[in-house]
Amino acid sequence: MNITDVRVHLRNREDHLKAFASITLDDAFAVKDLKVIEGARGLFVSMPSRKLPDGKYLDVAHPITKEMRDELQTRVLEAYQRALEAGVA
Repeated sequence: MNITDVRVHLRNREDHLKAFASITLDDAFAVKDLKVIEGARGLFVSMPSRKLPDGKYLDVAHPITKEMRDELQTRVLEAYQRALEAGVA
């Protein structure tokens, strides 16, 4: 499975949420509402999730393998950096 498209939408707010992103897999399946977050150890990609009644969050889509998670994070963060450099909001 290949990530064939990455789109990033920068946020213009001063908080930990830096951008939203969407990816397309094999030009056939889209995953939206990934988040680029500034954490204590730097930027990371958070998967789409929903809040449960007990206040915890549950991912609704996520990579199964470390390799896919690493590729996804690399591709999204690269697209985020390009968007920052281009000043695209």
